[in-house]
Amino acid sequence: MRVDVLGQARVQLRFFRQASLVAVAVTGLVVVVAGGAEEAQAREADVTTLAESTAGQRMEEEEEAPPQERQVQPEQVARETGAEAKRAVSGLRQGLLNALPKLTVALGALLLTWLVARGLRAVLRQVQRRWERADATVALAGIAVWLLGTGIAVSVLAGDIRALLGSVGLVGLALSWALQSPIESFTGWLINSFQGYYRVGDRIQVGDILGDVHAIDFLTTTLWELGSAQRPGAVQAEQPTGRLITVPNSEVLTGSVINLTRDFPYLWDELTVPVASESDLRYALELLRGLAVEVLGESMTGPAHEYETLLREARLETSVADTPEAYVSLGEAWTNVTLRYLVHARERRRWKSLLTERVVVELNQPAHAGRIIPILPRQQIQFLDADGRPVHVPGSPS
Repeated sequence: MRVDVLGQARVQLRFFRQASLVAVAVTGLVVVVAGGAEEAQAREADVTTLAESTAGQRMEEEEEAPPQERQVQPEQVARETGAEAKRAVSGLRQGLLNALPKLTVALGALLLTWLVARGLRAVLRQVQRRWERADATVALAGIAVWLLGTGIAVSVLAGDIRALLGSVGLVGLALSWALQSPIESFTGWLINSFQGYYRVGDRIQVGDILGDVHAIDFLTTTLWELGSAQRPGAVQAEQPTGRLITVPNSEVLTGSVINLTRDFPYLWDELTVPVASESDLRYALELLRGLAVEVLGESMTGPAHEYETLLREARLETSVADTPEAYVSLGEAWTNVTLRYLVHARERRRWKSLLTERVVVELNQPAHAGRIIPILPRQQIQFLDADGRPVHVPGSPS
């Protein structure tokens, strides 16, 4: 029976010490907010010393007291623990009451910060008409205002600007490490807003994704996807697939962004027509170039002059053809005639389809038979005489 009473007494004493330490921690936190760091440390030391001395005194009394007196120790310890908890709650309430003026000032500072941020946003949007730069400027100004206002509010509560600066540094380091990808995306949005790499409505290519810009926010860019030969899908040409793709704005920093319509909405396109090497090459060149001029007409004259002006301003090549051109290159067993022309970036497939249709129809005309020979799967039979020499058959190519 005596052993059980002693065990219960030790457990009660352990609980008493733990409750005392918790009360010390809570009281210290309240005091830091209410009255400054130095006063908190002094009060925390006093309460800790009192708790340890009380616990040590109870242990000594337990060892020196006779067995009859030890039986009442658990009840006494419980009463003292309850009294200590009441004192801790009372100290917490008093600390909150003492901190009420500081909390009021901090909330007022945050409210003033919110009002200043809203007013500054309206002013900046009125001054800067371009929405991209206005959004970026408003974002930076808002961040600066909120950092300043939050710093003032926290400094009022803490009462020590040095501790505040240290805390802000540690928190900033932790956030920069944990939120590395969002920070990169936000930085990419800022750079794109000021530099104007792409805007809503532009046709861009990010990596292997081609599409029209649908929306731009702080962290991501949403594209209406366009089909391409490099990306597997139902649509293999530059036409909408109906899908929305979201890419992070960090691609501005880490990848390549190709804008097809920002400064000059036209691009060079090519159509390659393979012909057999036995064809009349000069005749094929003139015929195919004439077909391209017939289909495109004068539609590329204005864009060609505009393109030439842009190149001249950039001090680059200024010789730009205002009509389609034809070039020749060698294939594996045939000759390629490549038609090069300038079309709008959003009408690339339409013009290629029209030109291809016109070329195929024209090459099937009887007037070009024997002069332009298409490359088709064909077999060639060579007759040899008794000595192994080739024998020419009338009607066969020489």
